[in-house]
Amino acid sequence: MLSFPELGLGEKILKAIEALGFQQPTPIQEQAIPLLLADHSDFIGLAQTGTGKTAAFGLPLIEKVDFNSRDTQALILAPTRELCVQITDDLVRYSKFTPGANVVAVYGGASISTQIRQIKRGAQIVVATPGRLIDLITRKAVVLQTIRYVVLDEADEMLNMGFQEDIDDILSNTPKEKNVWLFSATMPAEVKRISANYMKHPKELTVGKQNSGADNIEHHYYVVHERDRYHALKRILDSTPEIFGVVFCRTKLDTQRIAENLVKDGYNADAIHGDLSQQQRDKVMGRYRNRNLQVLVATDVAARGIDVRDITHVIHYHLPDEVENYTHRSGRTARAGKSGISIALVNMREKDKIRQIEKKINRKFHLSKVPDAGDIGEQQLMHFVKKIHDVQVNEKAIEKFIGPVFAELIDLSKDDLIKRIVSIEFSRFLEDYRNAPDINVDLAHPGKSTQERYRNAGPRMFINLGTADGLDKGTMLGYLLDGTNLDKSKIGKIDMKPVYSFIEFEDEESLEITLNAFDGEFYNNRKVRVDRSGEKDKKEFKKDYKKDFKRDFKKDTREVFEKKDKKGWGEKPVNPTDGKKKKYKSSW
Repeated sequence: MLSFPELGLGEKILKAIEALGFQQPTPIQEQAIPLLLADHSDFIGLAQTGTGKTAAFGLPLIEKVDFNSRDTQALILAPTRELCVQITDDLVRYSKFTPGANVVAVYGGASISTQIRQIKRGAQIVVATPGRLIDLITRKAVVLQTIRYVVLDEADEMLNMGFQEDIDDILSNTPKEKNVWLFSATMPAEVKRISANYMKHPKELTVGKQNSGADNIEHHYYVVHERDRYHALKRILDSTPEIFGVVFCRTKLDTQRIAENLVKDGYNADAIHGDLSQQQRDKVMGRYRNRNLQVLVATDVAARGIDVRDITHVIHYHLPDEVENYTHRSGRTARAGKSGISIALVNMREKDKIRQIEKKINRKFHLSKVPDAGDIGEQQLMHFVKKIHDVQVNEKAIEKFIGPVFAELIDLSKDDLIKRIVSIEFSRFLEDYRNAPDINVDLAHPGKSTQERYRNAGPRMFINLGTADGLDKGTMLGYLLDGTNLDKSKIGKIDMKPVYSFIEFEDEESLEITLNAFDGEFYNNRKVRVDRSGEKDKKEFKKDYKKDFKRDFKKDTREVFEKKDKKGWGEKPVNPTDGKKKKYKSSW
């Protein structure tokens, strides 16, 4: 392995590298830096997130730029504000001992007038998000005709985020004679198109297999029912008390909801997503970088550019829609050669997606079991004991309190004292996991009956409203929440049928509140009936609900036709409680 001095870097940059404490170049740095320093060709570098790509292009860029000139000579495009700021900070550190160097970041959410002033002072390197740079080009506030180098960092992610047209506009405003350096974790067709359109015979360097995951990441998956996804997340967090992780969700709404539930349940968590202002994002990320937060809940887009050291776990609360995004997500951990763990929570329908990801990243997933109370208790206890053992005692600060404390506890033996401390510390934990069921799906018997599959579910309620009333799961949930003021997390799976539905609840108290709230209510002039699931005979259900709906179905038979042939015959349920069909004419 080559050292940094052997890569051909100048004395000023080597001094900055030494000040930063860099010991050895990473594989992408070792192979890319000599190529970029010695050659004037276009370049494609494929390597996973967290492998040191910023230094791979940043160090030779600083070496090549003429800092005696005030012209803007290098442009770096990044997909997000966070990555834009991170790259700028890194380049400022790399050029610490290079006189006249001025690196300016331009991105949305910050004052555009301030950014314009910074550029006009003479920014030799501009690091930008595509949207804000388009604004600056439109205002004629940035001159790109002097550009000699364009770097597209995280090119695949920029295209995933819909920046294709912006990138085309930006590159069309730069000189034809320039070098384009493209860095990406994956090489989809859109990235190949950019290469074909804007690069001339680029040299390509791949570190590791394309789209593969890092070797030092363990990949695990847990199979749970959809209703148990949040409970599984809590158990994972409880079983790893020293976790410093990122939880990924698909939507901003899920991100905010899960973060709020975690905070309410006593976890040190917060959310980052696209609806936050720049000031809010900076505040959350500041807390996370300083480890005042233990868990960051994020969307894919918001997490791009998060370069926080020593993240131990990445948890996929939902798998990403695109397989390539799994690589970007899991790359948040195991950075700079360290190890990390990537955990996916999946339901039965998503198991096949795990196999797809395995093939794509060329890594094997381990099927793991969601920890039970015994596993969690052991981990929590040992973590607590370790904290007691390793705590630094400030003798001077506690000196005046020690005497009264010893006097109060003098009648307790060492064993009694330890038991009391543990009992106080674990009061919430013991309550949470008292009689906690196994929430792992039994994969050996996936075809078990409904009754067996729901043996560990919360209590269920029957309600005589369904899809025939114009309700779907979302409107049913809203109807229940409006009538009870329950928290959304108290309501589990909603199983909708044409004329009735089953609702799961987290606990008996929530079920009782709902039963009391809706018993005897009316919906669209029909009396609402609610019962505990299983307390009425099925035949009695059918008799009652057929009676309720017979008139409604008769009123407008067109609404229940599923098919109609040339003779005027169609299909319709025999009764609203089963799925059987029979031929009938247009009267009940």
